[in-house]
Parts: sequence; C-alpha cells; structure tokens
Amino acid sequence: MDTRTATANIGVVGLAVMGSNLARNLASREGNTVAVYNRTYARTEELLAEHPEAGFVASETIDDFVASLAKPRTAIIMVQAGAGTDAVIDQLVERFEPGDIIVDGGNANFHDTIAREQRIAPTGIHFVGAGISGGEEGALHGPSIMPGGSAESYETLGPILASIAAVAEGEPCVTHVGTDGAGHFVKMIHNGIEYADMQLIAEAYDLLRTVGGLQPAAIADVFAGWNEGPLESYLIEITAEVLRQVDPATGRPFVDIVLDQAGSKGTGVWTVQNALDLGVPVGGIGEAVFARAVSSKPAQRAAVQRIVNSRPTVQEAGTSFADDVAKALYASKVVAYAQGFDAIIAGAEKYGWDIHKDRIAKIWRGGCIIRAQFLNRIAEAYDENPDIATLLEAPYFAQAVADGEAAWRRVVATAALSGVPVPGFSSALSYYDSLAVKRLPAALVQGQRDFFGAHTYKRVDKPGTFHTLWSGDRAEVEVPGH
Repeated sequence: MDTRTATANIGVVGLAVMGSNLARNLASREGNTVAVYNRTYARTEELLAEHPEAGFVASETIDDFVASLAKPRTAIIMVQAGAGTDAVIDQLVERFEPGDIIVDGGNANFHDTIAREQRIAPTGIHFVGAGISGGEEGALHGPSIMPGGSAESYETLGPILASIAAVAEGEPCVTHVGTDGAGHFVKMIHNGIEYADMQLIAEAYDLLRTVGGLQPAAIADVFAGWNEGPLESYLIEITAEVLRQVDPATGRPFVDIVLDQAGSKGTGVWTVQNALDLGVPVGGIGEAVFARAVSSKPAQRAAVQRIVNSRPTVQEAGTSFADDVAKALYASKVVAYAQGFDAIIAGAEKYGWDIHKDRIAKIWRGGCIIRAQFLNRIAEAYDENPDIATLLEAPYFAQAVADGEAAWRRVVATAALSGVPVPGFSSALSYYDSLAVKRLPAALVQGQRDFFGAHTYKRVDKPGTFHTLWSGDRAEVEVPGH
C-alpha cells in the first residue's frame, strides 16, 4: 500500500459525469479535501487537467486511494448500478476497517441496498445507500440527498453531505432518511413522483395544443405564467424552455422534431412494482409509466391507426380553458404526491424505518427534479399532523382540490370527447372519486370472489365473516376463525 499521508476527508470512486461533478462540488466546499479514483486512470487524468483548482488527491490504484483517506475513511461510489457497484464495494470492504463508511450514491434498487448493508454490517464497516437527485447540474451545484444507513455513520457523513447539498430557505436539502435501504427507497419514490409530474405536464401541453389550438411558443408563455404562481416548479420552468426551443435545421418547434417515444431507466417501474407489493394504489405514477410504454410501441400504434377511420371532433375551448387546465394539473399533482407519500409511509412501516415525512418534503424543495413551491405546503401538513391518513385531507390541499374540482372534471370530460389521451389527469380524478364516494362497487367484486372461490365477505350490519353456499341452497353461513 502507498505510504502517502492520509489527507482526504472524503473520496469519490467513479468519475463519469455524475461522479466528476460530485467530486468538484465536494472540492469547492471549505474544509473538504477530495480523493478521486477511477478504474480507468485516463479519466482521472482528464479530470485533474480540466480542474486543477480542485486540489484532488488522485490515485491510480484502489490501494493508493484507500491510503489517501483519513479515518474514519469515507468513500462515495458513483458507478453504474449492479455488478460494477458490487465490485467496488468488495474492493473497499477488503481494505476498509471498522468504523469506515462506504456510500453508494447511484440509483440502486433499495432491496439490493438492504442486502448489501446486511452483508457488510458484520465487518463493522458502515454501508450507506444515498439517493442523489438533481442530475448532472445538481451534482455540481447542489443536489437533494437522501442518505440511509446507521445514525452513527451520519454523524461523520452528515456535515460532508450538508456542505454540498442544495439549500432551500436556508436549510440544506439533506436529512438522515432511515436505516439500511431507506435512502434509496425514498429516492425511488421521488423518481416515481417525477414520472407522474412529467406526464401530467405533458398532458397539459397536449390539451393546450390540441383543444386550445395554441402553438408551442404560446404554450411556453402559458407555462412561464404558471411558474409565477402555485404551480411554480423546476419541471414547469424547463417545460417552458423546451417549448420555446426552435430546431435550427428545420425552423420548426423543437418539440415537433423529437420522436414521440419516451424512454425510462427503471425507477418508475420499481415504484409501481413495490407499491403493488405494499398494497398502495399509485395509479398516477403507474399511468405515467404505462404512458411511456405505450409511446414506445410503434407497431401497435401504427396498427390501430391503420384501422381507425375517424377520430372524435375536438371540442371547442372556451376562454377559460387554460385556467381550467392549470387547476386540473394542480389537483392531479396533489394526488400524485399524496400517492407517493402513501408509499413512503407503507414502506417505512414494512421495513421498520422511522421516516419523517415533513423532512422529506423539505429536502425535495431544492436540488432535485421535482422541486416545487407546494412542497412547503406538504412539509407544513405533515409537521402539523404527522398521522394524517392522506395529504388530500390536509386543509390546504383539501381546499385546493375543492377549488379546482369543477375545472378538473371539465378538462377530463373535454379530453375524452376530443379523443385526447389524459391517463394521468383521469386516473388522478378517479382515485379522488374512489376516496370521496360513499360506497364503492368493491362489494360486488367481493360477492363475485365469494361465488367462484369461497373467499368470504363481511357484512355492513353485523360483525363476523360469511360465505354464501352459491352451488347449494344459497344459505349464508358464518365462517369461524376469521
């Protein structure tokens, strides 16, 4: 091992764009000396040449990298999730000592994080799964950071992460989320909400263009106006920028020359899969995932388009249509966030995490992709009553949805009559109605289940569990032990 002096208080392994930007961010903060290591040393040399001001402590080998770290050694891994992450973890575990800290800053599946933490814990080395949101710019200028791991590891790690996190209203956008996989779980939910948010914004654009008859530049102005009010958010802001862009090659709006097939990296799918396992309805997020899937099925789309002879007549947009869309967008966003926080609550209960919902809302106010003005309202709602059954019952959001409900219904109805797909808006409204209606048709579903599978049912007028003898005399019998 290298005999160099251990001078760095933090190290970064993996110097692709995210890792490099995170290392630069760390190095720019007073008190940090940053060790860097990349499997291919040429990338390290490139970073050193481009940013001599950072004063990086660079290493060609993993042994030298470990030797350059002061105790307790702390290293953030920023490599591709999966086998690459495991390889680096194994290298560090072989060389680290009890009390040292390994941080996985990638988009790992939280189940993998739990398994890794369990595997590493007996060595006395702390393993921390940290969700980092904000993309390349966030990594460089200040992301939102969601670390899990032990409370002991956070004593060392917390001040370092706070030094590089985004700041919202004077507070760093980082908090100790909970043990083992809690950080990556919350980051997964963040990304699921991000899917829903983006889909809802896209539907709003489509409605303003197809029904409202506005061109992209005019829609950009509408979005810029929305960004001055309750809908203010990073995603609304960048949507206006994207819609203003003109393709230099053709002179057409940029949005018109982009192939209408949206990609996905998997975290939205993970959110839906895990929500299903937890029994939490996240229809808004699910529809956003499915919308991307539909967009990426050109063969099926072409097949249906070949056999469709006519499409519905687009309804006339009234003078208040844009305002209606804004209200429908806001109400649908409230539902998406409510569903996301429901999943966080269920995950915390299942995996034994003490997650403070108000703190999560606060660290999402800056740095991350879904940063938005109304996250302050979410923080206030959970601060006022941590045990609310749903965000939709918090006074602020209950009033916001009530104020926008009529417009929301008009927009969904207009979309349906005009043949404009709005799976996000309509599923959010159906979810709201499912909570608001006095009685659901689930009673019939349970009756069907009892008929074909003797799954039993409960009655509204007396306690107990019952089954009807459907293939016999149809008498009702009480089923003991339920």
